[in-house]
Amino acid sequence: MELQRCEEQRLQERKGQKRKLEEEIQEDRDATPLPTGDARRALLAEVTAQVKVLDSAFSWHESDRAAAKRATHVLAELAKNEEVVNVIVEGGAIPALVKHLQAPLSDEGDLSLKPFEHEVEKGSAFALGLLAVKPEHQQLIVDSGALSHLVNLLRRYKDSSTSRAVISVIRRAADAITNLAHENSSIKTRVRMEGGIPPLVELLEFTDTKVQRAAAGALRTLAFKNDENKNQIVECNALPTLISMLRSDDAAIHYEAVGVIGNLVHSSPNIKKEVLAAGALQPVIGLLTSCCSESQREAALLLGQFAATDSDCKVHIVQRGAVRPLIEMLHSPDIQLKEMSAFALGRLAQDMHNQAGIAHMGGLVPLLKLLDSKNGSLQHNAAFALYGLADNEDNVSDFIRVGGVQRLQDGEFIVQATKDCVAKTLKRLEEKIHGRVLNHLLYLMRVTEKPVQRRVAFALAHLCSPDDQRTIFIDNNGLELLLGLLGSTNPKQQLDGAVALYKLANKAMTLSPMDAAPPSPTPQASLKKLVNIVPCISKCTQEPNEKPIIVIIRVLFTDFFDGSLSSVITYDLMQVYLGEQYVNNATLSDVTFLVEGRRFYAHRICLLASSDAFRAMFDGGYRVSSLLWCFNVPVGCPSSSRSVPRVSFPLGVRVKIIWLILQEKDARDIEIPNIRWEVFELMMRFIYTGSVDVTLDIAQDLLGAADQYLLEGLKRLCEYTIAQDVTLDNVSSMYELSEAFHAISLRHTCILFILEHFSQLSDRPGYVFLLHLCI
Repeated sequence: MELQRCEEQRLQERKGQKRKLEEEIQEDRDATPLPTGDARRALLAEVTAQVKVLDSAFSWHESDRAAAKRATHVLAELAKNEEVVNVIVEGGAIPALVKHLQAPLSDEGDLSLKPFEHEVEKGSAFALGLLAVKPEHQQLIVDSGALSHLVNLLRRYKDSSTSRAVISVIRRAADAITNLAHENSSIKTRVRMEGGIPPLVELLEFTDTKVQRAAAGALRTLAFKNDENKNQIVECNALPTLISMLRSDDAAIHYEAVGVIGNLVHSSPNIKKEVLAAGALQPVIGLLTSCCSESQREAALLLGQFAATDSDCKVHIVQRGAVRPLIEMLHSPDIQLKEMSAFALGRLAQDMHNQAGIAHMGGLVPLLKLLDSKNGSLQHNAAFALYGLADNEDNVSDFIRVGGVQRLQDGEFIVQATKDCVAKTLKRLEEKIHGRVLNHLLYLMRVTEKPVQRRVAFALAHLCSPDDQRTIFIDNNGLELLLGLLGSTNPKQQLDGAVALYKLANKAMTLSPMDAAPPSPTPQASLKKLVNIVPCISKCTQEPNEKPIIVIIRVLFTDFFDGSLSSVITYDLMQVYLGEQYVNNATLSDVTFLVEGRRFYAHRICLLASSDAFRAMFDGGYRVSSLLWCFNVPVGCPSSSRSVPRVSFPLGVRVKIIWLILQEKDARDIEIPNIRWEVFELMMRFIYTGSVDVTLDIAQDLLGAADQYLLEGLKRLCEYTIAQDVTLDNVSSMYELSEAFHAISLRHTCILFILEHFSQLSDRPGYVFLLHLCI
């Protein structure tokens, strides 16, 4: 079903083409303006005069025949200009011309030479063919009885010598049938019912090549989307002659022949099998190297249709040498030629035996280049061919080595079907990145030139399994290759590096709860707590002349792959949650905090169990660290690997805080000078219940309080809330916030945001400042 759907979206419909009835007309001539006013009246008068001549000159008298010949010639010359065709029809030309498609009656037994024999009929057929160029006139001509007369003209060679006049009248009759039946299903049926198909098939073997072309053109039109006509053409034994015409040295002959065969096999599996059984495959393949680009295009399209027959046919097409010329056609400046070639290769690439061969012969690169086309059909045909090639493990390394993943990722695809096809191609590639394919890619990442190494690293960042990330990006230096892209002076490479690192981080984060808010514990449910291990970036060493931002990202990803951000450990924290009812409750309270002049009642046992900061506060150790904190000196708290945040206060406030701290150990009332009441109350509620709803309007202040009192769970809740609000406009301030309060999770979020939106941020005036900020 998928193959059939893709065919319908890509296959350019074969339509019977209207013939150029007057080959001497120059294609680039300027169109005559539509006549108006006096010019139109004069034209109509001229048409009326010629119609009167035709109506009155229907006899074998030489003067009548000469006058009728001149009249048909005049009307044909006028009809070459499509702008005046309506005026000709309005003047009554159609009935008069149809009348002269047949010869006047002659006396019985009259064997004398007839003046202008066949000439008047030829002129009438020519003029009617030109009038039929407009669809609205086709039915008028048929309703006037033209078809039966035209079919009779096709048979004139049987009753007369093959003179030049006979050849001309037959050709003009075939051309007129072509134009009358063009995209008109009812007229196609009428032609068959009038007996027009058998003589057209017979004319395929006529000695004059122009007649052969005209007959093939008519059959091509009649076969398009008309199953009954197709069957009759085949029943009339047209296939052997058409296949012989495929081998003709005359490009016009084999172009019409391949067009007829194409219309016969389209959506007709049984006829397709008959055509193949009749020996059409090799001559069609031969047309791929024709000097006629139209024949090449039709042959490629026909091979694509043949390839849908069965898997054996796909293999036979490749074995008979079709792939190389099809790939050469991908380089043609002719868009339609490239489109049909890509279509055929896409069909052939649905067979596993052909996929490696097409890639080996050089098909990958030109197909990838076609993804940049602005033509939607061409884009889709190329995408479908690549989808087939991606199904073979032997092609995956080549696909990645030539930059195929970047092109698929960066492409601007016009239609949704192409986007879906590209997504499925990437999925196919992703499913094959394991075992020998992965080993070969790792080999390429070690030994090939730097651009190829980076392409491989980029592709693996998008396609590899999370289980293989450490092997690829730590053990085999893949991370350094991506960081090399990010540190490049080339903006495109910087963007590629950022996108790859962001994709890689997202995969690593699927193993980590880092971005999710921590679960709220049930009061008194457990004495154990899950704690995320976070990286300590400050202890990493920096290479000489290396951007510190690169160092930060390196350590960040090293921690991802080491599992330190995804692993959890348990340790006895002896956490005690007294419950909501004890929040700011004087019952059994043994310590009071003074916040903005208001008392907050608390319980030492709950505070001692909540964090090292409160234990230090009540055993006296907190005084020393708090004194240093007041003077903006970062120090570590007892039993903690975290440093107290750097916060600056005016000297008078510092003196007051110091005086309060010196009294804290034995004091029942402890003043909290730097936290607002609502922030402190929310912090205490978390300590008593282990759960709190953090809103965006208070999250930043609460983060500062949680960091000051070393409440990691509350910090995580605050970081999660703040991280949901990171935008292009505030990412700098959010990064500053993460640094001020040692919010590692928030800092990682900011870095990943910068990678994700690298292109937008790089265009902003503050981009350099942002990088310095991260540094």
